[in-house]
Amino acid sequence: MMHALIRACLAALLVLGGTARAHEMSMAEMQVRETAPGEFIWLWTATNERAPNQVLTPVWPAGCVSEVNTVRCGKAGLQGRLEMQGVGKTYSAALVRVFWIGGQTRVYTLTAAQPSVQLYGAADDPRGMLEIAKAYTVLGVEHILTGFDHLLFVIGLLFLVGFQRKLIWTITAFTAAHSLTLASAALGWLTLRPPPVEACIALSIVLVAGEALRERQTLARRLPALVAFIFGLVHGLGFAGALKEIGLPERHLAVALLTFNVGVEIGQLLVVGAAWAVTWWLSRQPWAARARRPVLYLIGTTAAYWSWLRLAAMAG
Repeated sequence: MMHALIRACLAALLVLGGTARAHEMSMAEMQVRETAPGEFIWLWTATNERAPNQVLTPVWPAGCVSEVNTVRCGKAGLQGRLEMQGVGKTYSAALVRVFWIGGQTRVYTLTAAQPSVQLYGAADDPRGMLEIAKAYTVLGVEHILTGFDHLLFVIGLLFLVGFQRKLIWTITAFTAAHSLTLASAALGWLTLRPPPVEACIALSIVLVAGEALRERQTLARRLPALVAFIFGLVHGLGFAGALKEIGLPERHLAVALLTFNVGVEIGQLLVVGAAWAVTWWLSRQPWAARARRPVLYLIGTTAAYWSWLRLAAMAG
């Protein structure tokens, strides 16, 4: 079973190469351009099913006066808290690019978890790096906690391996693999079409659930880190697709890429920690052992359904 699924996924990825994209985490982008000292014009440059100005409302810093698409902040300049009302609903995040009259730029990322940022009025303020790091870490955590296929794969690994030393190597292999392809795809070094990537992610869950149900010692049971690494490469392409939708800032690109990946890892550790707590509680319940197989069948059936949907999308 494992060899067939791996071969199918590799064949699909190699034959159907293109551009990678995965979970839909839409990004709205706003450009703010300084036309004179303390005076700015702004406009939305990204569109979705609904125009950003229908669902997002910028609240400019105190002391700034907004009229239609212009903002006047006077001698103090564009300083203070910028808030984006409505972010996290239609749009997962809003990217605000500020172009200063001197030719410098600043990039701010606002999310539901961080709907406002501090503007300092200078494009070279060193705190910009910290703002980007914080925002992309939060985005990474949000993505893994709302990416149900990635979550089911990690949970499937927990069923397969259990809470023992081998789990450390398995999670480490998964992390190393998806970090590799995440960076490669996000930087444009590796491009693959979304449908085969998404189909293989779903198939990887079917595989892990099936192997966890087996009683005998299979390759996946003997070497779970190998399986985690192989499919971690595919899951990394899914993370890269989400990151591509969000967008990477021109400045501090490496910081954004690194901290997004850190956020993903934090989210994974939260899932593993929560699973450990649930497992500890269930170990005290007499009926818990009987629930293992139904849960694995539910995971496998759900992933199989996703697989058929995504394979149908490839065929269409």
